[in-house]
This record gives sequence, C-alpha cells and structure tokens, in this order.
Amino acid sequence: MTATPDSSATPVVRPDSYLTLHYRIVLASGPAEGSIFADTFDGRPATLQMGSGQWAPGLEQALLGHAEGDEFSVTLEPAQAYGDRNPDLIQKITRTMLAEHAGADATFEPGDLVEFAAPNGGRYSGVLKQLEPDWALFDFNHPLAGTSLRVDVNILGVL
Repeated sequence: MTATPDSSATPVVRPDSYLTLHYRIVLASGPAEGSIFADTFDGRPATLQMGSGQWAPGLEQALLGHAEGDEFSVTLEPAQAYGDRNPDLIQKITRTMLAEHAGADATFEPGDLVEFAAPNGGRYSGVLKQLEPDWALFDFNHPLAGTSLRVDVNILGVL
C-alpha cells in the first residue's frame, strides 16, 4: 500500500509564496527598545511576496516552513534583520548638493528623512543628523540597522 499526498494539507510558506499576514515588529534592543516599529494587528492584514525584497532576507527566512494559521514570535539579531550599522553610511554632503536634490527652497530639521536620486535612476534616502551652513550630515543606514527585532506573526493565508 502506498500513501497518496493529502491535497487538503495546510499550505506552508515557501521561498516563492504569496502571504496574507498580520505582523508586529518590536525593537528588541537599543535606546528605543520595546517600541513598536510596525503593527498590522489592529487594521488590515498585510500581503507579502516572498523573495521580492519587501522584507529583509532574515525576516523572510523566519517565515519559511510555517503553515497557514500559524501564530509565532521570533527575535532576530541585527545581522539577521537589517544588518549592523555601517559607519561608512554616515556622510557629509554639501548644501549645494542637498539643494539640487531637494529644491533650493526646501527646509530641513535634524531627524527628517530626505530622498535622493541615485545615478542609476533609483532612489535612496537618509536621515538628516546635522545641518551646517556649508554641509549636512546624513545617515544612510536602514532605520532598523543595528537593532535586534522581535517579530510577532499570524499567517492568515499562503498561496
């Protein structure tokens, strides 16, 4: 007697799955430890196409193998999430360059997120850290770089 596959088996997350899920990302280290970065549990569920770059690879890895209906939490170290902070991504740019990218009339305050055009036509953004008459200091690290994260997940659907 041979076993036949059960076509009613609960779908499991694969590297190419399309998910509907609720998630909460809580900062698990650093000065803002315990702060909620994102939370869909009180609103509409999110959708996620695995492998498309919507989430960091380590966050996606934590979902693999879980089944539709699973509820779980996982804590990820910075290297598994958005990486360690890179001091090379803290850079000074001239006020002239800032005006070229943002417009001469734009005003900024430290803490503002400013978007720039990349030479290849893409976009990237940085957080303004310091503003001086001739230059501005930006942090181009991902906002969650260097931070451990706790991710609470409820997988509602897997395609």
